[in-house]
Amino acid sequence: MDGGNRKYAVELEDGQRRRLELMTRNGCASAKQILHARILLMSDQHHPEGRWKDEQISASLGIHLNTIGRVRKRFVRQGEEPALHRKLRATPPTPRKLDGEDEAHLVAICCSKPPMGRARWTLRLLAHELVNRKIVVSICAETVRQALKKTNSNPGERNAGAFPSATPRDSSRRWRMCSTSIRPRPASMSR
Repeated sequence: MDGGNRKYAVELEDGQRRRLELMTRNGCASAKQILHARILLMSDQHHPEGRWKDEQISASLGIHLNTIGRVRKRFVRQGEEPALHRKLRATPPTPRKLDGEDEAHLVAICCSKPPMGRARWTLRLLAHELVNRKIVVSICAETVRQALKKTNSNPGERNAGAFPSATPRDSSRRWRMCSTSIRPRPASMSR
């Protein structure tokens, strides 16, 4: 494993070493970043106590040898930032079920009358309706809930729609007092 150390030898500059030491001491970074900073500090060719071997770093930090090699390789090839931070995904792990147009269909369904025998749309009814209208092949109620959460639509509200009224219901002082008080006010507090 020592041959790998020589191929990707970490040589920190003074400024880099100070930044990494500060990061490991103050704890303001994520645990993964602090761990990677400690790997780089221990792998440094100019470490005050001498460069640590991969096996020593592995035993000290409780991580696999491959992780140490990857962090060093990323530091030498790409620099400090990529070695400390996780690589962002270009695409999400699963594609979105509903795009903007499909969400518009969902809101339109919410604003329409519920099915016969129902007082309002439920998340499951909305999911089944999206499948019945062939907007999506399959969808779960949770995905419908998340899509509706992004909009201001509330199918159970009296003024349900894509554009709710500008004045929220709780803006009235009288309504707030009526809804929050459980027992009648004492005579001394009434106006």
